[in-house]
Amino acid sequence: MDYDALLLLSFGGPEGPDDVVPFLERVTAGRGIPPERLVEVGAHYAEFGGRSPLNDQNRALLEGLRTRLPERGVDLPVFWGNRNWHPLVEETLREMSDQGIKRAAVFATSAYSSYSGCRQYQDDLAGAQAALRSAGLVVPEVIKLPPYWNRDGFVLPQVDALIAACKQLTLTSSDPLPRVLFTTHSIPTSAAANSGPTAGGGAYVVQHQAVAARIAAATGLAFGREIEWELVFQSRSGPPSVPWLEPDVGDRIREIAVTAVHKSVVISPIGFTSDHIEVLWDLDRVALGIANEVGLSAVRAATVGTDARYVDMIIDLLAETPRSCDANCCPRPQRPAVRP
Repeated sequence: MDYDALLLLSFGGPEGPDDVVPFLERVTAGRGIPPERLVEVGAHYAEFGGRSPLNDQNRALLEGLRTRLPERGVDLPVFWGNRNWHPLVEETLREMSDQGIKRAAVFATSAYSSYSGCRQYQDDLAGAQAALRSAGLVVPEVIKLPPYWNRDGFVLPQVDALIAACKQLTLTSSDPLPRVLFTTHSIPTSAAANSGPTAGGGAYVVQHQAVAARIAAATGLAFGREIEWELVFQSRSGPPSVPWLEPDVGDRIREIAVTAVHKSVVISPIGFTSDHIEVLWDLDRVALGIANEVGLSAVRAATVGTDARYVDMIIDLLAETPRSCDANCCPRPQRPAVRP
């Protein structure tokens, strides 16, 4: 292990009502998001006091790391920076520079390969380094740890969460198991197709399918029966003219109700590491609301959060030889033209 710090790098979120609009404008700059969508999403934050739960979740993960690292015999300071809200990654790198940090490992709270989930974090780091360099500051070297979608510390807590969720709807051994909808953030189909080390590799969907299959298999073993499942998507935010990954989780819930084959569903948010706004609103409020509307029993499985196995996984990654992404891996997607 050849680092003198660990940087926890995340998406960020507004801390209060006055932050919501500037935050959303920063997130969506140049992406052609319809203004009405920003208004809609802003209202979601208002339902939670005008702030995102993500920052507090990252603070909890930060505390977990700071507690567990010395227990594992690792003496590293842990910093925290965000892509879209304070502490911004540039602010954190300045702090690290001031404290004499030379070489830091970077753990991003996004498990899968895609531009927005991996490459963009590297672009953010490079931009922050360039800003420090322009200011004449000593620039810490930063090494982003790889996507961790297939690691036990990420997968096994989700197995336990799905088993617990299924038990809420399976009261006796003769009760049918619920249909499981593994969900993740929808992204443009072009970005999905170009995710991974080779163009057209489609790593984003392939990785999610592999995680879902593994969780379903382990859960099926726990019940002694096969789990019926599928991968669905949520939280689309792009213009209607751009194709995004489907099916939408709400649409599938309505379709399942029509077929009348299953009486219950479990939503397992394998694309997310904590209960941030897109889990609490898009799933707990909207998707579960649709299930109630169409007469299906439904629950949502827990996210990984600060599970001890997840924290240990992050520390384990520090001991591995860092690897660089291919120059063509997860290229920046083409943005639609924004009309004046």
